[in-house]
Amino acid sequence: MNQKTFHLTYLGCAKNDVDSNSMIQLMERNGYRSVLEPQQASVLIVNTCGFIETAREQSFQVLQELADKKRSDQLLIAAGCLTQRYGMDVARRVPGIDGILGTRRWMDVVEVVHQLRKRMAHPSGSGLRPEPLYHIPDAATIGTDENETLRATIAGASAYLKIADGCRRPCAFCAIPLIKGTMVSRPMETIIKESCQLRDQGVRELILIAQDTTDYGHDLGMKEGLPTLLKGITAAVPDMDWIRIMYAFPGYVTDRLIDVMATQPSVLPYLDIPLQHAHPATLSRMGRPANMEWVRSTIAKMRKVLPNMAIRSTFIVGYPGETEDEFQELMNFVEETRFDRAGAFPFSFEVGTPSEILGDPIPADVKEERYRRLMDLQQSISLQINQSFIGKTLKVLIEGQNDGLSIGRSYRDAPEVDGLVLFDGEAEVGSIQPVKITEALAYDLNGRLVVE
Repeated sequence: MNQKTFHLTYLGCAKNDVDSNSMIQLMERNGYRSVLEPQQASVLIVNTCGFIETAREQSFQVLQELADKKRSDQLLIAAGCLTQRYGMDVARRVPGIDGILGTRRWMDVVEVVHQLRKRMAHPSGSGLRPEPLYHIPDAATIGTDENETLRATIAGASAYLKIADGCRRPCAFCAIPLIKGTMVSRPMETIIKESCQLRDQGVRELILIAQDTTDYGHDLGMKEGLPTLLKGITAAVPDMDWIRIMYAFPGYVTDRLIDVMATQPSVLPYLDIPLQHAHPATLSRMGRPANMEWVRSTIAKMRKVLPNMAIRSTFIVGYPGETEDEFQELMNFVEETRFDRAGAFPFSFEVGTPSEILGDPIPADVKEERYRRLMDLQQSISLQINQSFIGKTLKVLIEGQNDGLSIGRSYRDAPEVDGLVLFDGEAEVGSIQPVKITEALAYDLNGRLVVE
């Protein structure tokens, strides 16, 4: 067995994917080679997700499967959000884990591997399996020593670029501050340098991510840091085709940000702004901004300044105390606002969050029924908006081909969470092509390639 091989599995969001890619860079820089199959690796790494119950259970399942098949000459390291939050409890639940590495110290992965190799080379002699190596320092923040890794993940012609980590928002339902700590912005010059690197590697769509992109620069003493960063990126890479903003926070979409989106051609008229609810009482219990007049006026302002604006949001149903009237207020708001895209989730009870004291009083079947009603409404809205694009031509970033079809995304579609555009023929993957829309489905569009 080659001692310099590793296999990394990541679970969860795009932000976790970026951390995983950074660990891969560090391992490869230190002479390790990534392999596709776990049985071919000497080191197994699972970058876990611990955000909600379903994600935790998936992480435990993957860890257990690897632990059950692990050979005596293999190392199994549990990293990421699950271990940051639950520490050694993860190893107690899954015997066979050799190392515990938290999400705030992903940059220490090589050091952890080396320490485990030393222990394997010099066993204690007792014959007992040693306790897993625990490497979760009490550091309150992250992001200060990234070891010159590119904090991005490239997928075809698109790349997720992390601009900050952690979160300082007081959302009562969210465990992210427990896991990631407070918000830490990355230096602007580093982000701009990485934008240039990604452009040079053929990336055509830059997707800026953080727990809250609109909070970028607050800890650096910057006012309106995100618009400033966007101006810096567009000046450095004027030939970047698309720049997409994800995870904006209500109340922090400023006039300057809207102006930058309107005046910089590469910044897409697309914004992901998770609102979570629309009833002020529910939002107050959530610890979220409850000024719905701001929300309505800001959305109206964006749509006036950017007539083609595509807005995505996310909502939680069944939050503790949500009455039928409060839920109906959410339904009315979604019907009134007509989001291009929206997702919804039933409330997930999380121990240790501020909402723990509220319990989980709403029955699961009520949550599910409200979820279905909301998503049925959004599906009909999405279909109607999609139908308005019939006869129009959209630029489409081509991502693949299948059975004589080309598949891609328009400016309205973020990867993985939004829709697709499909058309007959085989266009070059990674190119941006004009497509005239001929048919609309609830989430996707069909069209034909415009030959210029």
